[in-house]
Amino acid sequence: TEPDPRLDLSGKDVMRKIMILAREAGEQIEMEDISNESFMPESCMTGTVENFYNEMEKHESHFRSLYDKAAANGNKLKFVASYKDGKAAVGLKQIDPQHDFYHLYGKDNVVLFYTDRYKEQPMVVKGAGAGAEVTASGVFADIIRASKI
Repeated sequence: TEPDPRLDLSGKDVMRKIMILAREAGEQIEMEDISNESFMPESCMTGTVENFYNEMEKHESHFRSLYDKAAANGNKLKFVASYKDGKAAVGLKQIDPQHDFYHLYGKDNVVLFYTDRYKEQPMVVKGAGAGAEVTASGVFADIIRASKI
């Protein structure tokens, strides 16, 4: 979760994460190559953080409609990133109860890897989101490792 909730809700943080994963897999990808299917009304994303909260209240029926449609299908809404056949996308998706993403809560993260060896059932990596301390220690470890090169 970012200090300004618009960073999370805009999808930009998730776009960065899918870009990093794709690059680690050897793909050449930039932010502008990623499709962002935003569910946020544009008026919520401009102005101050206070303006954001005021606009969110004005659009409550929009968010309620998204939730109600998913619930009517027995699904939950999750913000999902995908990379397949050279195309990356992020967006709010309806997730059914059999999907690995359905039981994500709080700061949980899940990555599903479909590969030549995991075609039918993906390899699943699941854990808590890093948070500031874990991220900082990871960056520090990377700096130390780089200084030894």
